[in-house]
Amino acid sequence: VDNAGNANAFTGAAGKAAVEAVAARVSGHLACEPSDVFVASTGVIGVPLPIDKAEAGIDAAVVAEAVSWEGAARAIGTTDTFAKGAFATATIGGRVVSIAGIAKGSGMIAPDMATMLAFIFTDAAIEPGLLGAMLRAACGPSFNSITVDSDTSTSDSLLAFATGAAGNDVLTALGDPGAEEFAAALANVCMSLAHQIVRDGEGASKFIAVEVTGAESDASAKTIALSIANSPLVKTAIAGEDANWGRVVMAVGKAGEPADRDKLAIRFGGIEVAREGRVVAGYDEAPVAAHLKGEDIAIGVDLGLGEGRATVWTCDLTHGYISINADYRT
Repeated sequence: VDNAGNANAFTGAAGKAAVEAVAARVSGHLACEPSDVFVASTGVIGVPLPIDKAEAGIDAAVVAEAVSWEGAARAIGTTDTFAKGAFATATIGGRVVSIAGIAKGSGMIAPDMATMLAFIFTDAAIEPGLLGAMLRAACGPSFNSITVDSDTSTSDSLLAFATGAAGNDVLTALGDPGAEEFAAALANVCMSLAHQIVRDGEGASKFIAVEVTGAESDASAKTIALSIANSPLVKTAIAGEDANWGRVVMAVGKAGEPADRDKLAIRFGGIEVAREGRVVAGYDEAPVAAHLKGEDIAIGVDLGLGEGRATVWTCDLTHGYISINADYRT
């Protein structure tokens, strides 16, 4: 059960009671235990959840005739501007299984996992422990590698459900036939949903991939990538289509990770702009400026220190973000 518009966070004992009431209402309709009901919330923090309204919504949803993935995706949104969904299939022992997911998220987006809700459903028969392990593996490079504004929500949730309706042989281990294909399909659904969240970032006009290579470790690379992706100065430069690569240098330096000026290389759209502590000889900004006029922007940083690498996705920072969040509660 999801409600959009109220985070039900920092609401004290009343918030806990609200969750219990929602779960009880659903269990009464579906003849299941309240503990079988997952409750997710998103919206304004610190406002008590109106139980009467939530229960009325549950009663209406149970008897609703018109049901669609797009309708569900739209219903869970807040400042989202489009419905977010993804679909994939895999073959397990000759049986085709489906994976479908929906998500919401547009602002207060930063890893762990952002103010996003994502719900993934499959008809595959799979052991819960294995599905959980696959989901955690898929979450790291997708939902936990996006940022819109560096703010992490109180209410993020990523849930996966398996019905077993496909009738395949039950997956119990990664070595089972079809397990790797299923895991890859699940990862693709997660990645697609994560990218859609960034593309719908509040006020965003550009989708930015920040790739860091040559770091001392993968963890170090990710810290540096997030430092770049969360920098207001980098993000506003991209919004203004300004090839100010010095701001990337700044973001690398402030990350607090090992870096060597004389080994550092920076690229925009695959075009090298700086290396070995200085701008490249004969640097021509025109092709870089042309790249920045597009919607998909690539920033590459190579530290020249090791094999660590990471990619983080973000968006630019525009006046639209300020307008949306200044007026959020009104």
